[in-house]
Amino acid sequence: MVVTSSARGGGGDRAPSRRRGCGLAPAGAAALLAGASCLCYGRSLQGEFVHDDVWAIVNNPDVRPGAPLRWGIFSNDFWGKGMAENTSHKSYRPLCVLTFKLNIFLTGMNPFYFHAVNVILHCLVTLVLMYTCDKTVFKNRGLAFVTALLFAVHPVHTEAVAGIVGRADVLACLLFLLAFLSYNRSVDQCCAGECFPPTASPFFLLLSLFLGTCAMLVKETGITVFGVCLVYDLFSLSHNHDKSSNGVIHQHSLQQPGSSSPSAPPVHLLRENGKQQRFPHKGAWGGCHAPLPPEPKSSGFPVSPRAVWSLMRYLTASSNRNFLLTMRPFLKRAILVISYVIVVLYFRLWIMGASMPLFSEQDNPASFSPYILTRFLTYSYLLAFNMWLLLAPVTLCYDWQVGSIPLVETIWDTRNLATILLAIVMALLSLHCLAAFKRLEHREVLMGLLFLVFPFIPASNLFFRVGFVVAERVLYMPSMGYCILFVHGLSKLCTWLNRCGATTLSVSTVLLLLLFSWKTVKQNEIWLSRESLFRSGVQTLPHNAKVHYNYANFLKDQGRNKEAIYHYRTALKLYPRHASALNNLGTLTRDTAEAKLYYQRALQLNPQHNRALFNLGNLLKSQEKKEEAITLLKDSIKYGPEFADAYSSLASLLAEQERFKEAEEIYQAGIKNCPDSSDLHNNYGVFLVDTGSPEKAVTHYQQAIKLSPSHHVAMVNLGRLYRSLGDNSVAEEWYKRALQVARKAEILSPLGALYYNTGRYEEALHIYREAVALQPSQRELRLALAQVLAVMGQTKEAEKITNHIVSEETGCLECYRLLSAIHSKQEQHDKALDAIDKALKLKPKDPKVISELFFTKGNQLREQNLLDKAFESYKAAVELNPDQAQAWMNMGGIQHIKGNYVSARAYYKRALQLVPDSKLLQENLAKLDRLEKRLQEVQEKDQM
Repeated sequence: MVVTSSARGGGGDRAPSRRRGCGLAPAGAAALLAGASCLCYGRSLQGEFVHDDVWAIVNNPDVRPGAPLRWGIFSNDFWGKGMAENTSHKSYRPLCVLTFKLNIFLTGMNPFYFHAVNVILHCLVTLVLMYTCDKTVFKNRGLAFVTALLFAVHPVHTEAVAGIVGRADVLACLLFLLAFLSYNRSVDQCCAGECFPPTASPFFLLLSLFLGTCAMLVKETGITVFGVCLVYDLFSLSHNHDKSSNGVIHQHSLQQPGSSSPSAPPVHLLRENGKQQRFPHKGAWGGCHAPLPPEPKSSGFPVSPRAVWSLMRYLTASSNRNFLLTMRPFLKRAILVISYVIVVLYFRLWIMGASMPLFSEQDNPASFSPYILTRFLTYSYLLAFNMWLLLAPVTLCYDWQVGSIPLVETIWDTRNLATILLAIVMALLSLHCLAAFKRLEHREVLMGLLFLVFPFIPASNLFFRVGFVVAERVLYMPSMGYCILFVHGLSKLCTWLNRCGATTLSVSTVLLLLLFSWKTVKQNEIWLSRESLFRSGVQTLPHNAKVHYNYANFLKDQGRNKEAIYHYRTALKLYPRHASALNNLGTLTRDTAEAKLYYQRALQLNPQHNRALFNLGNLLKSQEKKEEAITLLKDSIKYGPEFADAYSSLASLLAEQERFKEAEEIYQAGIKNCPDSSDLHNNYGVFLVDTGSPEKAVTHYQQAIKLSPSHHVAMVNLGRLYRSLGDNSVAEEWYKRALQVARKAEILSPLGALYYNTGRYEEALHIYREAVALQPSQRELRLALAQVLAVMGQTKEAEKITNHIVSEETGCLECYRLLSAIHSKQEQHDKALDAIDKALKLKPKDPKVISELFFTKGNQLREQNLLDKAFESYKAAVELNPDQAQAWMNMGGIQHIKGNYVSARAYYKRALQLVPDSKLLQENLAKLDRLEKRLQEVQEKDQM
């Protein structure tokens, strides 16, 4: 048997036993962890696309519905821009983008399933973390379970799990753990006589490289798993030793029974899974030297200089001078891994176009400070701040930019105390690992530090500038190390306390887990919608300009302009150099002079702000300063070549000036640079219709609908195009398809017009009633409804609606014309004539409109048998519009009735020139011929 010391200091002999568990079967522990994860994050399933989800999924040309699966995913960044472009974020995560694409392929754009995948992945990470801790860290299922449970409910993970784009962190963490486990399994940990065990399974080593690469292609921090594997290999695998479940090292050697020599190597008996295995005692580097004298047991932090000096002397001892030779297995693995990492990093640099991302001062203020001391102190404090978020996740926010954490500019700033404290703790833990390395102890601290430090390095500003101050989701992976260290500390503390103290500590731990769970559930509610998320940012960090700006953007989208203006101005008070806030404030200002001032101030701060250039260009366009507007819009395209609205605005301005060739070139350049812009295709279709190319327009309308299946504007335009081509059935189909997307008045109106013009009055009446119900203040819709009612004989309701419109707008010309028609149908010709006279008093500018009014007046006078006055009205009509054939014919008819056949024939012939196929005119001329013939016969008889 093996002699050990009691965990509480007592002695005694006891037989080796199985690794202690937590009293739960693995399946039960897994079920509890999965249940805890689902309970904490189940509320997130009701969430919508928020914050970065909109840009990474909804507006991402590589992801959104209708976009084909293409190789561009592997050359574009996380947001759909080319990696080599200057404006790219340089976040290369193609595998994560593919998971979004798969989500859409299987379940469409329903956010429920996106959130469900995130929650499932979090459950898997939690389970794999428990397995990892059980097999490689604690060798104790109970401690592994508590570690995983703490990880499952930690509130700092809310952004990563409840925010859909956080999938990159969660999936990368899962692949990180799998890569680590594969590397661990590739090493022969049971090899006797060798300090550095050889590679037992090249397959698992290659699998580890593959999984680590996949982790990196999900999120950049995944590559840090290779560093964790190598350091773990060097400091832990090379010293795999028998360790009891309470963490005490078996250091007493025994002579093997039946040994022929008393000098036979001592062995340790390890009971694993009910079987005894024998391992010769190995020195620190695997040499076959005499066993070291037993060291005093560690009480937790053996960090004395003497211990470290002893370690260095030991490593340079004569018995270990061939230590490079014994390291050969490890060196082979290290060379392979390091070489592979260099190749992967070279590929990563190549795909980025050998350039780093460009960030603004508001993204990471410390990195733009001209003072090295400020940068050093602030970066150091941010490490302590992130650690505080793990220890006490009380204040959590979706965005920590622009003033959330003021810069640390002097050494007298009290926040430096937190930095110093963190440095002391990390130094003690590191020295503890070095000292424990000699005694083959405390793998838990090493693993905790590796999992805590390595995944955080890319976000630390150590090697390159990052685009954030603090981001809670980047703590998802490092929090594994925190959880390991926290639970290990609780375990050690329990061994030092009496039973009462241990019970109190256990109850406190349970309460902490419950508190964390409650906080996580509350954080999930914040991530349910854009409004709740952005409002929470204002409430949590009111001194953060960015959260005010984001909340103002949401309010602007909702039409709550007064509130939006307030928060834009608050953002500017906190950060006066916020060019985007100035630009957006200008879009909400009704005073054009004030708006112009805002745009100009934004361009002073950022001369390349393409949105401000676009807005100022449109403002000048509305002021008829078209050449200046063209210059600004061209600059907007220059600095934002993927800004589709700028192409549309510039092309429409050129088209207004009849510079059609230039306009078409702009549209084509826009489609080349923004091939996935459905609005640009739609606008180009409108341009093609206006310039007489309806066949080409059909192609671009259909492309707009393909890119955006819910683009009802393109559907309506396509319906109108087919209507103009005379294909009413196809037009009707497109109108109805648009209504399936959204039942809006602007879609119902053209469908109602189609029904009205094709004589389907009942259907037109139903459509117009629905449209008016949706937009009761829309004059044109009410007027169209009244017109349909009048045609169907429901003149009283039609008259009531029309009079109501006139009472609201006395200058409604069409209302008077309709009233005239209604009264005429009611045979109230006096009222009809009065309505026309009121319309004429409005003095419309279009001569053709005035001509129509005189024609209508002539009709009313003719109905009253006031033929002379009617003739005068018709005469006024043809003077204004000589092409008014019906007026010429009616003038001829009046002269015909009055017996002026010569004049009548002249008017009929003039009308016939305009409408040569008119059968009525031909019949009237024939009648006139017969009358003249009779008259001639009568005259001839009289002369006889």
